[in-house]
Amino acid sequence: MTTPRLDSLNSWRADWAGLRVAVLGLSVTGFSAADTLAELGADVLVVSESADPEYERLLPVIGVRSWFGPLASVPDQLVAFAPEVIVASPGFAPRHPVIEWARASGIAVWGDIELAWRVRDKVPRPDGSPAEWVLITGTNGKTTTTRLAATMLLEGGLRAAPVGNIGTPVLDAVRDPAGFDVLVVELSSHQLWYLGLQTGPAPVSPYASVCLNLADDHLEWHGSAQAYRDAKAHVYDHTRVACVYNKADAETRRMVEDAEVVEGARAIGFDLGVPGPSDLGVVDGILVDRAFLEDRRTSALELTTVAELDAHGLAAPHIVANVLAAGALARSLDVPPAAIRGALQEFRLDPHRIQIVETADGVTWVDDSKATNPHAAASSLAAYPGSVWVVGGMLKGVDISELVAGRGAGAKAAIVIGADRTAVVAAFSRHAPAVPLFEVDADETEQIMARVVELAAGIARAGDVVLLAPAAASFDQFTSYADRGRRFAAAVRELIGRENGDHHDSQTDPPSADRA
Repeated sequence: MTTPRLDSLNSWRADWAGLRVAVLGLSVTGFSAADTLAELGADVLVVSESADPEYERLLPVIGVRSWFGPLASVPDQLVAFAPEVIVASPGFAPRHPVIEWARASGIAVWGDIELAWRVRDKVPRPDGSPAEWVLITGTNGKTTTTRLAATMLLEGGLRAAPVGNIGTPVLDAVRDPAGFDVLVVELSSHQLWYLGLQTGPAPVSPYASVCLNLADDHLEWHGSAQAYRDAKAHVYDHTRVACVYNKADAETRRMVEDAEVVEGARAIGFDLGVPGPSDLGVVDGILVDRAFLEDRRTSALELTTVAELDAHGLAAPHIVANVLAAGALARSLDVPPAAIRGALQEFRLDPHRIQIVETADGVTWVDDSKATNPHAAASSLAAYPGSVWVVGGMLKGVDISELVAGRGAGAKAAIVIGADRTAVVAAFSRHAPAVPLFEVDADETEQIMARVVELAAGIARAGDVVLLAPAAASFDQFTSYADRGRRFAAAVRELIGRENGDHHDSQTDPPSADRA
């Protein structure tokens, strides 16, 4: 699925003129790809079922043609265009009719990440080389670790930007005239699947990479747990310096062992235990680095302490693990320990990530709406054992039974929401029948969280935690996990306001979406 011409397109200054490229999808990623290709002089056709009106308005301005309509089959207009390359937005699954047609027809299929890598030299560093890339994936913790690593790099004096699945397209970053020293790239399993299709002579080759953890997710997109695992493993492909893995997750170690990396790349482990040489870990409440120092067999460098993290709301075990992973990436780029400590003193978690909404009458209400799969919810339940657990939504083909049998069995009660309530209720019946179960069957989005909070208030007593950790996506009843979290917080404050005889306005935060 490559040609001599495509093999030559490994620079912004290569000859892209007239290259026929079809861009699938017109969301933020699709538009960034179309805009980049138009700037390069390619002949671009955007093909999408729908579009943001603003992006659709801008296409003719940047000189890009478009076709909008159903994609249950390959449009005649796309066939007639005869693309040399298709650049697909991450939402297009492997079994999508257009993707299957392209691959069967011998047309090169790229994701936005491959395109960005090929043109990454547009704004070079002072020494003339392009920015280094650090790649981050995992079932959970990607966004937090990406933000942590970027913050540490900035504190260490490097021009760094968090990009990719976190929100800002990589293609926008590589075209930013300010330029960067390091791009910290969060990658979804969807984007990594497309990276696995690379066949050219200069594939993506990151400076450092990490898969934080692995648990079943997005099985409806990948088709199987093995396919999902294989996609995640591509994060380590061609890594040059540091392959960071989770010592507490054997699958991530196996990914590193099986990866085709550049000779000399090191395997760097992290977990919450005492680290060995080439690891980061925790000793007597101190986070230490035994990987990036000369005398690592007998010495360690202190990065911070659990007590310091606790002062900033970062001491939950899974967040400490994220700090260690980000620290490993930053240390691989020679960021001093003092800079890492300084960065952590300023860092705050995103909204909807184990965020305390209110504490009233001894009851703490916690919003972890970003726990959109069982693995993330398990971490939340470990941080708040014995909580009143609000669970449910769209399970994305994932079996919740193991979570219910493990962490869920210790809940004080469970309040079940979402379109897949039947599967959740059945899991409790089989694996945790002693846990009191309450089902919210409200049909209107505006009613759901008010009913959840009403039920939880009747269950919780002083010293209890009410934990929204749904273990499921939100799109069945809400516009995003952020919308779900905002509505939960608003309902909590409304309840507390009524009880206190006043009214609390709910917090607002930037729009967000469930991501792979």
